[in-house]
Amino acid sequence: MPEPLFILSFRHRDELHRLAEAAGWEPIAARRDANAEARFLASGASVALVDARGASAEGVAAVRALGEAVEANAGALLVLVSRTDEELLDQLHELGATHFLVSPFSHAQLSHALRFAARHAERTGDGRRPAPPARSESGSWRWMPGSPTVALSPMLARKAGLTEGASEARLHVLFRLLGDEGRLAARAALMRLEDGESTAFAHPDPEQPGGRIAHHVRKGEGGEIVGRAELIAGSAAPLDRSRDALTGVRDGRAAREWLARRLESEEQGGEPAAVVLLLALTRFDAINLAFGRASGDSVLQAAARRIERQVDADGERRAVARLAGAEFAVLLSAPEGAAEARTLAGHLVEAMARPFVSGDQVITIGGRVGIAVSRPGDTAASLLRRASAALAEAKEQESAPVTLIDAETEQASARGDRLEVDLRRALDADEIDVVFQPQVTIATGRISGVEALARWRHPVYGALGAGTLFSVAEASDYLVQLSEHIHRKAVAAAAAWPGALSHLRVAINVTAQDIARPGFADHFLKLVKGSGPGAGRVTVEVTESGLIEDLPAAARLLGQLRRGGLRIAIDDFGTGYSSLAYLKALPLDYLKLDRRLCEDITGSPRDRVVVRSVIDMARSLGIAVVAEGVESREQLVLLAQEGCTLYQGFLCAPPLATEELVKLVEGEAGVAA
Repeated sequence: MPEPLFILSFRHRDELHRLAEAAGWEPIAARRDANAEARFLASGASVALVDARGASAEGVAAVRALGEAVEANAGALLVLVSRTDEELLDQLHELGATHFLVSPFSHAQLSHALRFAARHAERTGDGRRPAPPARSESGSWRWMPGSPTVALSPMLARKAGLTEGASEARLHVLFRLLGDEGRLAARAALMRLEDGESTAFAHPDPEQPGGRIAHHVRKGEGGEIVGRAELIAGSAAPLDRSRDALTGVRDGRAAREWLARRLESEEQGGEPAAVVLLLALTRFDAINLAFGRASGDSVLQAAARRIERQVDADGERRAVARLAGAEFAVLLSAPEGAAEARTLAGHLVEAMARPFVSGDQVITIGGRVGIAVSRPGDTAASLLRRASAALAEAKEQESAPVTLIDAETEQASARGDRLEVDLRRALDADEIDVVFQPQVTIATGRISGVEALARWRHPVYGALGAGTLFSVAEASDYLVQLSEHIHRKAVAAAAAWPGALSHLRVAINVTAQDIARPGFADHFLKLVKGSGPGAGRVTVEVTESGLIEDLPAAARLLGQLRRGGLRIAIDDFGTGYSSLAYLKALPLDYLKLDRRLCEDITGSPRDRVVVRSVIDMARSLGIAVVAEGVESREQLVLLAQEGCTLYQGFLCAPPLATEELVKLVEGEAGVAA
């Protein structure tokens, strides 16, 4: 049987299909990059061919999508480029391409390039390539033009609604399977067929919502039309599972799917739907050269954590993805993203400029950011392309590390400036509220505490989250005043709670700047004991980013707060390189398991081992574990099995105002009664 060859060509699919067949391959050819990674893996091919001729942006996006899958499966990735696009070769190599061929080329040259790629895959695989998925002839059909009947494989017969064992049916049965869209596509494909040539068409899969069936069609002996069906899943992985293996953030495929969904809403509403910030780490190549690949990987992981803390990603309005190498994408929904993109980009550059620690090495890098705002008619590829152009411009301007390439630049910049000005007024105008997200005891299912979170009710831009609020405050040197305001609000709200909430603990976040303030511990204890719910009901939450600068000083301050009757929690545990040092040095009552670890628990057995180890270690030290970001019953069951005692997340409730929290707790009590 011929070796399978996966082809992705945006302009010349049918021609390449024919040439590959003539060269002795069994082509699986696609014209769109949707689910390209999944289709490559399902094909069982060891060689993928991406045709970027006349479609350089789409080709780069396709190589970005396929690069890691090809490498992980010890394959080869051959890219065809136009002569005018030779400058793309460095980028394509970085994204994972192993071979290239510059147009114009002869049929023999293409055949030889494929043979070289196949040899590379064979030598690279050498016993470590996973077995390809089972491939059968069940997805096929045959039809002789002029005949009223068509031969269907059992799989297609079942999809067409025939009884088990049927192998031949009237032609209208195949039409029924194809549907209106498929019939039109099939007629167009048959018109493209010539003796010895091949083509393809696709239509929705009637059995799989969001799925499609691609038919690879050719003329066989005697003029018979032969179709081989390829099942294409609607999505190879949900957005929250499609992750970069090294950093844990979303991968390139998930980023493009996120953008595609937002751009669909733009087509319906006509307003900008998304903003893309592309962040590139500068001088990163020198890190791998000077300190080795392990140190480079460590820096990438730490950089991803810093980006997430700046972005406050929630998956819906904001998301973070690693596209390739040392390049990350921050995805924002508009209008929030358009208003704050420049401000956020500045904070990202500042965050990357702070030294990283890997082992005994202190490593300094930098960052450049390109920004693009969506326009009507944009695709994910075109929006990312404009963001790449903005990033290239930012790299060229040493004094301007952030470039916003769209016409909305002045408007977005003005909005960012306005937010900084408005923040000073917002405190006096009482626009900044505190909401509470419940924390639930897993064993009883009862709400036992809450985390206090800030929300800004902006009169123009609507509700803005804590990430935006603190980013603006930091840019305007108003962080201490904001933190003080939120502490007072949270303490006063908890002190005024009705009896239904009197048993709840309240967790209040403390920033790195708070820890550095002289006399902060005395001041905070006085606030809690003077007008609050009492020290016994208050937990101080501090993130790893708030501890890393001066761990001994943080330990002294937290010890003072704990002696004053408060409890101490470390937030986002598992995101920093020194997490174990925190367990050893700090007086902790709670460890809040980072939401990415909670998401991963439904993944591989290895993911569960990591979560189990963290929970076991905390329990052995007498520290309770709170799981953050729990959104499904499956996550909760697995966390309970591993010994986790508390959780918070949308499975119970989003952040709530006091009135909503009272209703939830009273309803819970009513059910228990």
